[in-house]
Amino acid sequence: MQEEKVILVDKNDNQIGLMPKMEAHINGVLHRAFSIIIFNSDGKILLQKRASTKYHTPNLWSNTCCSHQREGEDNIKAGKRRLDEEMGFVTKLYNFDSFVYKVKFSNGLTEYENDHLMLGVYDGDPKPNPKEVDEWKWIDIDNLYTDMKTNPDSYTAWFRIIMNNYYESLKKWKLQ
Repeated sequence: MQEEKVILVDKNDNQIGLMPKMEAHINGVLHRAFSIIIFNSDGKILLQKRASTKYHTPNLWSNTCCSHQREGEDNIKAGKRRLDEEMGFVTKLYNFDSFVYKVKFSNGLTEYENDHLMLGVYDGDPKPNPKEVDEWKWIDIDNLYTDMKTNPDSYTAWFRIIMNNYYESLKKWKLQ
């Protein structure tokens, strides 16, 4: 099986090439990615605890789903594909914003991503893939923000960045 490739981008998110995913993380090369946050009708956020077998940041709480777009795949299509693969459901997604971040992990891998943030609403229970997700829960955004400040090492680096930068906007987000 051929390793999945990520889309290499410049600082303006223009595609400049492709690279095997692991190679991009070993070399810390800027590439396109996405993060999804799903709310329920009560305004709670669906979190996942990354599987203990993940190649980086295992056993940490994170946003509902995250991954990489494939060549020729727009954000929404990629998000729906991966939401189904990781969490076992699909819902309408909305592009929200994007940001660039770079984090080096203790295992030597580096996430250097132009992360496209998408939001959606879903009121069912997920059916997560056990290879991706060990646990899940719905949590009130204020309780999440407080816990993240108290226990930052329980959460993925990119999710902490999202909450630090978008907390107020996420609290106000409503479907139009």
